[in-house]
Amino acid sequence: MRRREFIVGLASAATWPAVARAQKPAKLPTVGFLGSLTQSAQNDWTAAFVQRMREHNWIENHTVSIEYRWAEGRSERLAEIAAEFVGLKVNVIVTAGTVAVIAAKRATSVIPIVFGTAGDPVASGLVASLARPGGNVTGLSNESADIAGKRLDLLHQVIPGLRRLGIMANIGDPIGVLEMGKVQEAARTLGLEAVAAEIRLAADIAPAIDMLNGRVDALYVVTEPLVNTNRIRLNALALEARLPTMHGQWAYADAGGLMSYGANIPDLFRRAGDYVDKILRGAKPADLPVEQPTEFDLVINLKTARELALEIPPQLLARANEVIE
Repeated sequence: MRRREFIVGLASAATWPAVARAQKPAKLPTVGFLGSLTQSAQNDWTAAFVQRMREHNWIENHTVSIEYRWAEGRSERLAEIAAEFVGLKVNVIVTAGTVAVIAAKRATSVIPIVFGTAGDPVASGLVASLARPGGNVTGLSNESADIAGKRLDLLHQVIPGLRRLGIMANIGDPIGVLEMGKVQEAARTLGLEAVAAEIRLAADIAPAIDMLNGRVDALYVVTEPLVNTNRIRLNALALEARLPTMHGQWAYADAGGLMSYGANIPDLFRRAGDYVDKILRGAKPADLPVEQPTEFDLVINLKTARELALEIPPQLLARANEVIE
């Protein structure tokens, strides 16, 4: 080899790593998606979020990376996942539910946190106010506790003789305590006797149903991850006890509950994509007001109604967003 060619070859070899480094693609912005439930249980929510992100040109694995983790209804997993996201230095954490947001807040005061749905973010201490969230947290409220009275009104239309109401809530979850209080208040306004069935573990559900059996005319179930994970079993036990159930989300009625009324959760997660888009483009969570739901769904399970020998008023069926046969 000639000396000149040898020197050129050495120069090329020396500069190659620098060229390679220059051509290496920059790290994609990363979203940590902390699911309180299982992947299948939150599939519709996740799909709505991802689709909205695509509409903002945040395309998974091309312009943004999304790391999914699932707590599967186990509250102890939430802190572990949140800590993992902090270690990964994600740009935004997306989650849902009061306990999950609290776990994320405890893990970081720097990384922006967007909640796709939360029962009462102010009363639960997630944000300072709806208009001025402050800190690193913002998102969408599902107003679950605030529409407790509406749920009782719907239940009363199906059960005109309703006098005694059971209320099942996980008191280990702040929204469980908060919403139970709201339901009790609404029950007093309607002249109903309220019987509390407090749970903390999945093992508490069956004894709670047994305690209510014969004592109440219907059961109001507070929506949160523990109950959601066990919703099929809960509704089966309630049906055995001849207890009509009122829930806050479609999935519960689909799992055998009599009725559900609440915010359209996939729509809230779709709108969560708007928050993440703004944050990835430089907005601060403290400057993004918490928004309220605009879509509410009434779902009626006619199969369950027939098994309970209940007749659903025609006007209520006409109002329903979905009737499960």
